[in-house]
This record gives sequence, C-alpha cells and structure tokens, in this order.
Amino acid sequence: MAAMVATERSTVQRLYDACAIIFSSSPTKALPTLWQLRWLQTILGIYICMHDHIYGCFSRSFQFPLFTTADAMEPIDVGIDGSGEESSHGLILGQAVREITYVHIHECQDFSIGVFCFPAGATLPLHDHPNMVVLTKVLYGSISVQSYDWVDSSSSSNSPRRSGLARTVDDGCTLQSSSKVSVLFPKGGGNIHSITALSPCAILDVLAPPYSEQQGRSSSYYVSTPVPSLPGFSILEETGVPDDLHVVGATYLGPELSFDLIDTERAKVSTP
Repeated sequence: MAAMVATERSTVQRLYDACAIIFSSSPTKALPTLWQLRWLQTILGIYICMHDHIYGCFSRSFQFPLFTTADAMEPIDVGIDGSGEESSHGLILGQAVREITYVHIHECQDFSIGVFCFPAGATLPLHDHPNMVVLTKVLYGSISVQSYDWVDSSSSSNSPRRSGLARTVDDGCTLQSSSKVSVLFPKGGGNIHSITALSPCAILDVLAPPYSEQQGRSSSYYVSTPVPSLPGFSILEETGVPDDLHVVGATYLGPELSFDLIDTERAKVSTP
C-alpha cells in the first residue's frame, strides 16, 4: 500500500516531501549534502550546476529514494500553462502575464517553494539571498543571469554587506528549461544575482530558509560597477528597492499539497 501511495504523489508533492526532510532534518541548519542535492535534482530534472569550490568533501548520511529524469518538473505540475495556447484548462496562462508574477506554493520557517512568471524583457534586479541555499529550475522560456560573490566572505556576521569587491560568477549566463538546475549557497555559487527574461518564461525557486525580516534575512538590492583594472570583478553598492520593480501575486492552481506523510517518510529516509 505504501508503494501505491508513493507512485500517486504529484511531482510538486515529491518536491515538498524532499524539502521537508532535507531542510527540516538538521538542528544545526548545516548545508545540504551532495546526496541530498542529488535527490532534489532528480525531482526537478537535469543536473545541478555547482561550483567545485563550494564543498571540500561530502558525507553520505542518508539513503535517498531513487527517481528518474521522467519526474522532471514541468509547468503543468505547478498549475501553469507555458505553451502560449489560448485555452488554459484551469491553469495560469504563463505567457500571458504582463508583469513579473509570483505564484506562492508553500512557505514554512525552513523553506519556501514558489514560481516567478516573467514577460519577455522583465528583470529581477541585482539582489542577495542572505544565509540561504537556493535552487532554481527554469520551467519554460529562457533567462539571462548575472551573478556575483563577495571576495571577502569570511565574516561571520549575519548582517547584509553594504558594499565591497565582488567576483563575477555568471556574466550573462543563459538558462532554459533544458539547462541544469542551478544552486547557490550563502557564500558561494553566485549568491547575489539578477535575472532577465529573454522570452516569456517561468522559474521555480526553492529557498532554504526563506526571506524573513524578523530573522535578519531581508533582501538587499545592489548596483554594480566593473573594476577596469580587475577583469571579472566589480564593486557592489547597496541601493534601495528599484522604483520600476513591480511583482504581483497569483493564486497557485497546481496539485494540493499533503502534509500527513512527512513524519513517516522522514523516519524512513533517516534510517541508516
């Protein structure tokens, strides 16, 4: 019977289950291991793109269920029609949005799951993700990513950096639905980035933990100035929320999430 329940779960349910186990299982809030990220990778699809310097070593502390790339996340899995056709069949018409639209799927103290739909040419300006791990999957369309990491990231302070020298990680990197799932970390992988829609598109984001002003994780915005004498480096300076940034919300129309199996599944997965 348990096997039948597992096969009937939606892709977004499997994503939620994995996030609940991975991001809620560590009392020390340690970074997820490579094997944990691979589990999320197989749900979202394709391979996770990580910069080799992020980890020095990995520990296989969990035995994870195996999935195939057939389970890859698609727009319809989160209630979005990204085909551009006029008939939505009760789904959000992603390619019809006229401004950046956020579809909230789930949020708790440990992680959030949501989708940004973009019209062509729209931009999320340069912003950071303080003390977060973020996974991003392009569901349809294509985006251009500009990202940076602070050169001096050794500070243990949780306060956001106001300015400083940053190294370019991605310089106009193009991502599309067939691209690798990107992952960034608190101090690496391009934690400060901007996203520009090259076409109508949607991206699914997993933030762990989510933004929280009460916990000192509010988003900061930056402007970048290249350093001519240091190719690949820029000075970043904090700025206010751009006046032309407008994000609207839309109701999630995908499969309903169930929370009653999480404790059982967490116990199974954490068993050696």
